Amino acid sequence: MIWSAFAIALAIPFLAAAASPLLAWRQPVYIMAGFAGIVAMALLLVQPLLIGGYLPGLSLRGSKRIHIWLGTALILTVLMHLVGLWVTSPPDVVDALLFRSPTPFSAWGVFAMWTLLGAALVVALKERFHLRTRAWKSTHKALVTLTVAGSVVHAVLIEGTMEPVSKFFLCGFALIATTKVVFDLRSSGKRNRHKK
Repeated sequence: MIWSAFAIALAIPFLAAAASPLLAWRQPVYIMAGFAGIVAMALLLVQPLLIGGYLPGLSLRGSKRIHIWLGTALILTVLMHLVGLWVTSPPDVVDALLFRSPTPFSAWGVFAMWTLLGAALVVALKERFHLRTRAWKSTHKALVTLTVAGSVVHAVLIEGTMEPVSKFFLCGFALIATTKVVFDLRSSGKRNRHKK
């Protein structure tokens, strides 16, 4: 039942976006960029469910392994989103990256992209710089939380491919899942420290 609800929560935004009348006037590369953004938003829902061990039938170790792979996929989809928008309108992307775009959603999208890359960088460099587990996990959690928050604001402000109701639900689920896993991990960390 959990898997069914999970599949529905992910499928509906894609189906609703595919039926959008706005796609009729868009270039294929723009449509690809838009759907890459939807995939990225969906992955922001999947990632906390994996790291929190909330999906039945998956071991915690297996969930963490998938979480790492999907983290890489998330970065690639964000880059596809960015490159697709660059192909359709380079000046707009430059303005967005330099935080001088007149559209607020652009700044939130770029903010979320940088915090996502920061979260990935912390994980990639943890062994090289011998970061303590607690330090890199806390930093990663903080950056991921900012990524989800920024992505949600970015998505909500855009009137584009995504259908509004399904977009709000997907964004809401991603926020709830992220908040839950952050508090659950914090609670389990406190319990482990008390046991020591």
